[in-house]
Amino acid sequence: MPDDSVSIPRYLNQDEAPVTTPKPRMEIDPPTAVTRSEASWPGLAAEVVHVTASGPFKCGFLASCHLLMSVNRGRLVHGEARVQDAIVSTRRDIGRTLTFIPRGYEFRGSFMPLSLPWGGNLYIDPAMSLAAPELRFDDIEFEPRLFFDEPVLWTTASKILRLVEEGDDNRLYAETLTAALAIELVRLRSRGGLRPLADRGGLAEWQRRAVIDFINDNLDRNISLKELASLVRLSPNHLCKAFARAMGMPPHQYHRRQRIERAKLLLADTHRSITDIVAATGYTASSNFATAFRQVTGLSPREFRRTLL
Repeated sequence: MPDDSVSIPRYLNQDEAPVTTPKPRMEIDPPTAVTRSEASWPGLAAEVVHVTASGPFKCGFLASCHLLMSVNRGRLVHGEARVQDAIVSTRRDIGRTLTFIPRGYEFRGSFMPLSLPWGGNLYIDPAMSLAAPELRFDDIEFEPRLFFDEPVLWTTASKILRLVEEGDDNRLYAETLTAALAIELVRLRSRGGLRPLADRGGLAEWQRRAVIDFINDNLDRNISLKELASLVRLSPNHLCKAFARAMGMPPHQYHRRQRIERAKLLLADTHRSITDIVAATGYTASSNFATAFRQVTGLSPREFRRTLL
C-alpha cells in the first residue's frame, strides 16, 4: 500500500549538495485531495498535510517504519479508520488527536470531511541513530492506537511539523526534537499507552481503547456484545468478563453510563427538548430514558435540568 520509493527533500546547509532520501509515505486517494510539504532528518521524515477537497478520500499505510499522525483540526460527517482489520474507530471529531501505527501494521481509512482536516505525518525509523542507546528503540514492540490524546507527545510532534511549515533548516534543533520524540514514545509505552499487552485483566490497551471509542461513537444506537467482541478478536463471553475486570463494570453498564453523561451535557442546552435528547442518546421511549437517568443520577431529567438553571 505505501510507496517506499517516494523521495522526500531534505533541508540542507547552503554548502551541501542537494540530496533526496527515499522514505515511505502515506497513500492518499485521490492525491489531489491534499497538499503536502515535506522534510527529513536522520531517522525521521515529516510532512504537513492539508486536505483541500470537500469530497470523500481514502488513505493507507504499511511500511517498515513507525508512523505518528497528528491531526490539528478535523471533523467528519462520517469515517472509519482500521488497523489490521481489527482495531476500528468511527470517531467523527478527530481534531487535536494522535494516531500511532508501528512498523509492519497496516492502516486504512476512509473519511468524509465536515470541516477540512489538516495535520501531519511523522515517519520514524526504528533504527534511528539519534535515539539514546539505552532505550533500545529498535527492539521495542509497540501497539497501534487510533485518535488518542497525549499532551507531551503532541507538543513534540507539533514542534517538528512547525519546522516543516516554516521551512526551518535548523538541523540541530530538528535532531534534538527527533531524539525527544523517541523518548516520549518509549515513555508513553512504559505507562501502558502503546504496549502489546496491558495488565488489565486480559484486555490489551488497544482492545480497551477500541471498545471504549466504539461505544462512545455509537451512543445514539443500540450496539451488541457481538459487535464489540468482533472489534478486538475475542468471544462475546471473554470480552464481557475482560472488560468488566478492566473497567469495573460490564460493557452494557458502561454504555448506559456514557449515554447518561451525554444526556447531562445536552440537558444544559435549554433549547433542546427532552424528546430530542432521548433520540440523541439512543433510547426508544422517554420512560426508558427517564428510568435509566434516575438510576444513575438519582434525579429525573427535568429535575437535573432545574439544578443547572
